[in-house]
Amino acid sequence: MNASPPAVETKPLTIVADAHIWGAASAFSALPGYDVDLRILEHQQITRSALTDADILLTRSSTKVHAELLAGTAVCFAGTATIGDDHYDKPWLEENGIAWANAAGSSTGSVIEYMLKTLLALHQRHLISIPATTIGIIGAGRIGSALAGICSKIGMQVLINDPPRARLEGSRGFLSLDEVLEKADIISLHTPLIREGVDQTTHLLNAGRIRAFQGVGIINAARGSCVDNQALRTWLSGKPTRFAVLDCWEHEPCPDRELLSHPGMAFATPHIAGHSLDGKAANTRFIYIALCQYLGIEPVWEMQDQLPPDSIPHTIPVSADPWQSLHAAAYHLYPLHEDDASMKSWAGLSETGLRHAFSSYRRHYPIRRSWQHCPLRFPDSDAALLHLAAAIGFKVV
Repeated sequence: MNASPPAVETKPLTIVADAHIWGAASAFSALPGYDVDLRILEHQQITRSALTDADILLTRSSTKVHAELLAGTAVCFAGTATIGDDHYDKPWLEENGIAWANAAGSSTGSVIEYMLKTLLALHQRHLISIPATTIGIIGAGRIGSALAGICSKIGMQVLINDPPRARLEGSRGFLSLDEVLEKADIISLHTPLIREGVDQTTHLLNAGRIRAFQGVGIINAARGSCVDNQALRTWLSGKPTRFAVLDCWEHEPCPDRELLSHPGMAFATPHIAGHSLDGKAANTRFIYIALCQYLGIEPVWEMQDQLPPDSIPHTIPVSADPWQSLHAAAYHLYPLHEDDASMKSWAGLSETGLRHAFSSYRRHYPIRRSWQHCPLRFPDSDAALLHLAAAIGFKVV
């Protein structure tokens, strides 16, 4: 008889993961070389007592990760399946030898698609004319710089403000915030939330700066506290031509209800710009890779195996106005108006009701695929339309 192969020794590993991390069970239930005890909990259940014997903590933004949560636990690695990490006390984690990781960059494509759909919808509603609009982009990291490139390709004039990059790379190509506020028709924020220091972004658009803005529209798909929401409400009331688009709000999940119901609120969405299915899957993939690197093991989980196949090509009616056709394509790919209508319907709810509606919508968000998985046809289209479609990122077949 052939001898049985020797048993492979595995090490015990206890992982606590937020129940709303996409694909957590498939990604983290088995890791090479480890006997994994995976405990999937609602964020309210992620307490210090639940983490006493946990080695790994995987969260979303609802869980504040700091000394009060982790002191005295066995946690040695914490990862957040989100782009932002201001809910992590990073200095404390580092002082206490706890490795941490975020998913920065994972939802870039999803947020870009949200922004492009927003610009096309604003054009469709005659709030802007894309080719005649100057957009000021505040924060030119992964998302801001990618958005700037696309906006230039579709004919917009682009102004960029990013003080950290300007210091590092030189001032050429960058404007001061005051210059952007003076020259831009619309401004879009894409900064992290930095609470103090020379690059503080908390209330980056404060009452004074909002008053100084000479344009007509403010878009925030960054972090809620980067814009003083009360000052924004006052500014919107100053002229009927002014508008705002907010995906990120102060005091989430209970934003200012007067701002939410303001007639100048062109589009209101509950922090879902990065919530395409592919973006959420990439969130998980990023922290999975980070955890594998921390453990010194080879990744084996493939997120594409968990995703549905690409849709069949959809035909978009072509009109004489290329922007009409492009809006029809974006409307098919992402019905922004549905998110907007849902959120605005909550304006009359109590504080508790609004908080619940906001959080529940994010957690049970409908499937929205990345545009690259949803091919389109533009029959009898001309080169100009196809050029714009390619620049926007549509998959044209």
